[in-house]
Amino acid sequence: MTGNRTSGDRATSPRRFVRWSALGLFALAVLALAGCSAATHWQLDEHIQNVKGDLPNLSFRLVDDLGEPVTATNYRGKIVMMYFGYTHCPDVCPLTMAHLHAVLDRIGAKAASHVQVLFVTVDPARDTLPVLKSYLAAFDPRFMGLRGSQTELGPLVRRYRAIYHIEKPVPADGDYLVTHSAAIYIFGPRGHIHLLVTPGAQVDTVAHDVKLLVEKNA
Repeated sequence: MTGNRTSGDRATSPRRFVRWSALGLFALAVLALAGCSAATHWQLDEHIQNVKGDLPNLSFRLVDDLGEPVTATNYRGKIVMMYFGYTHCPDVCPLTMAHLHAVLDRIGAKAASHVQVLFVTVDPARDTLPVLKSYLAAFDPRFMGLRGSQTELGPLVRRYRAIYHIEKPVPADGDYLVTHSAAIYIFGPRGHIHLLVTPGAQVDTVAHDVKLLVEKNA
């Protein structure tokens, strides 16, 4: 996946090269896992929580990586997996995107057609629409990037009890880090929150629960 990055992508530092190499090994490992069994009930663990009723419905006004204004209603009828991240993230974001790609592959093309992964950037200053689109295409062309101003982003992050903080002062080379939450929010086709997935969740377990949500709403 990551080996298909285009020459137009940003240069990768030695530190990031090591991490991207680790990402490749991770992706191969998760894709090699056995297929999940028939879904009958949630497979919850310390990394997957049933938060139905504990967080608000999906709601936002942003711009997608095609430059089109979108709201949550654009994705009604889909199982939405939303993640807050940024393209310069050296480790957790690429690992999460590889994880989500593996989940969609695991559930199969038919079920995956009912799922939309939304990557909401917490670094709009650097994550322009072309950057977002190129970054996500390296993982899975089905992923959609969303971008908004800091004014639009702040209320959305707080709505889902997430956090992000841009490193200050910004280094002279502009290569700053952004501390951010790493949870995946899973919404049903009518925008209701169902599951919260945190780092450490197994691909098989997430795939099982996503496929179950698709089948329950087919």
